[in-house]
Amino acid sequence: MLKAKGIVKRYDKKLAVSDISFQINDGEVYGLLGPNGAGKSTTINVISGLIKKDAGEIIIGGKNLDKNLLECKMMLGIVPQELAIYNDLSAEQNVSFFGSLYNLSGKKLEEQTKETLDYVGLYDRRKEKVKTFSGGMKRRLNIACGLVHRPKLLILDEPTVGIDPQSRNHIMESIMRLNSEGMTILYTTHYMEEAEQLCNRIAIMDEGQIVAQGTLQELRQIIEEHWFIKMRLIGEVPMDELRLIDGIEQIDIKDFNYRFSCKQKKNQLRDLLDILIHHHVEISDMSIDEADLEDIFLALTGKSLRD
Repeated sequence: MLKAKGIVKRYDKKLAVSDISFQINDGEVYGLLGPNGAGKSTTINVISGLIKKDAGEIIIGGKNLDKNLLECKMMLGIVPQELAIYNDLSAEQNVSFFGSLYNLSGKKLEEQTKETLDYVGLYDRRKEKVKTFSGGMKRRLNIACGLVHRPKLLILDEPTVGIDPQSRNHIMESIMRLNSEGMTILYTTHYMEEAEQLCNRIAIMDEGQIVAQGTLQELRQIIEEHWFIKMRLIGEVPMDELRLIDGIEQIDIKDFNYRFSCKQKKNQLRDLLDILIHHHVEISDMSIDEADLEDIFLALTGKSLRD
């Protein structure tokens, strides 16, 4: 569906996107995961034809973006991070307006506007002005405006930023439903749990570069020697002794929850238990986990995804 090869974008002397390449296959959800400022939105804007790249090639649906700009844009549905809706219009008027920009008219425009509003759960509020909507409802309407013309590739740029959990869950469910019906989706986020839940393949971006890409399992193999012990501990925890255990690289603590990052499977668990039992520390919960995207990002970049 989309091929990007050697994409470069500079702003004055700052390199915003540095020679990135990736491919999105028909029917998959492809994630761009990275912190704010990683280059995700710039990449989206280049693919969408909103800003010009300095180098590289983009193919959308078999068409070269530079040579077939309008045709390529008609294949895309763009849902920007910043809300692109009109507060003084109703939800129905907003969706209908954006549909008309893609040459929809008459009965077809009316039907697809109705279907799209129903899809995002706003049909019953279709006549109300957007300025009366909550932040989550506005986000859902933002998606409807990018979806009304039935694009071949839907691009969602941080669609759940700053909304309540109920609206976030509704958006996530809508995206999974769209994909189950065959829609190809490019999804940018800095929430690792969203990428893990939604995406077939994920590209990890940092400072304008793609530092790794693949399925979650393929990305885990990058740090396959790492594993993680989680414990809920009650009592006087002897941190100085725990930090001396061979193979424990990092200990993260939140309230009574301890997370031990281990390299290679030595005897860390046995040593942990021996020390905790000796000091009469109660272990109320324990699990051993594989690496998640936060761990992978930290291993690849040396910093947290939230930084």
